[in-house]
Amino acid sequence: MLCFPNCKINIGLFITSKRADGFHNLETVFYPIPFHDVLEIIPTADPTSLKLTGLPISGDWQQNLVYKAYELLRSLYPHKVPSFQICMHKVIPMGAGVGGGSADAAYMLQLLNNYCHLELTQQELAQHAATLGSDCAFFIYNKPCYASGRGEVLEPIQLDLSPYSVQLICPQVHVSTKEAFGNIQPKEAPFQLTQLGSLPIDEWQTHIYNHFEATVFPLYPALAHIKEQLLQQGAIYAALSGSGSALYGIFPKNNRATISSSIAFKDIYILNP
Repeated sequence: MLCFPNCKINIGLFITSKRADGFHNLETVFYPIPFHDVLEIIPTADPTSLKLTGLPISGDWQQNLVYKAYELLRSLYPHKVPSFQICMHKVIPMGAGVGGGSADAAYMLQLLNNYCHLELTQQELAQHAATLGSDCAFFIYNKPCYASGRGEVLEPIQLDLSPYSVQLICPQVHVSTKEAFGNIQPKEAPFQLTQLGSLPIDEWQTHIYNHFEATVFPLYPALAHIKEQLLQQGAIYAALSGSGSALYGIFPKNNRATISSSIAFKDIYILNP
């Protein structure tokens, strides 16, 4: 059984407070983007394993979120979830702030639910996904959502970017969560993002922003330069996604920017070109 996990961008990202559990409360809008990894499960009599191809992934494969998603459902339903050869072809860059790893984990839960006939509801799958990562639950719903809490409290919103072109830039820079949160100063959200769909897009740049730009751009000035180029070349709105390093620009239909940078990057013109 085969599936194609997609990624997301964050439209607005406000860090509003530090939590007692060490995490931060945030407010953001997740928007799904059609740029995909490939994930497959093949039943086997051997112990479950994870074969990785595509972009290199460091670390022990048993610590990968895809394998952890398998282990989670296997532990809950040991008589229903057999062993699999799991194959993942990685296309979405890691450490880019577009949720590729979270999407892979969420899609793995859905694959197992369908293949093993677990009959878990969407809400139950989302609850399981939230234990794996803060934004994993979003990919169970995979529609525009206002997110709060750690990113796991989701509320669908009406937002459609199909009248625009979206250009995604993925620099070959890995921004760690520790770096991004290093000097963050939580503060009250300047705009209620549940109302994003009613705010004209040409006013977004004035009212909404990604809080992480304040900490990530000083560490990686080339990222700030890419954002400047997106805006200078006609983006109606441009921002860092998540904690970075990916950036995106929203353009009038059939428009895009020509980016130059001191760092290597992948220019993915993906939505409504």
